[in-house]
Amino acid sequence: MRRALALASDAGAAGDVPVGAVVTDASGAIIGEGRNLREVTHDPTAHAEVVALREAAASAGTWNLEGCTLVVTLEPCVMCAGAVLQARVSRLVFGAWDDKAGAAGSVYDVVRDRRLPYRAEVVGGVREAEASALLRDFFDARR
Repeated sequence: MRRALALASDAGAAGDVPVGAVVTDASGAIIGEGRNLREVTHDPTAHAEVVALREAAASAGTWNLEGCTLVVTLEPCVMCAGAVLQARVSRLVFGAWDDKAGAAGSVYDVVRDRRLPYRAEVVGGVREAEASALLRDFFDARR
């Protein structure tokens, strides 16, 4: 989570919502990382999770990231939760809960929906205060 928080801080400094993500393999080594790049790339899908998953898949040489963990500073949205499932990520760890658009237990629970063919283990609230503070400070500065 330390690296994800640093990436989130970088995103905020660049004018994007401060969200950072890393993907680790089964041994815990980082194989992909990302931060929100929507403002920089003008790409609505350039969320930190998607950027990190793309880098991890390229690093692993496969789209199937079973056995990997996605660590992200904010609970994933519906799009990112779907990407987690499509990539077959085994575990999702996140910091701040998103009570407006979260899809890993707060508003929706896409990643653990029993109607879907694949589910991921979820651990939420890791270093939540730090992740929440980054977001709060970012949005307070814009109001």
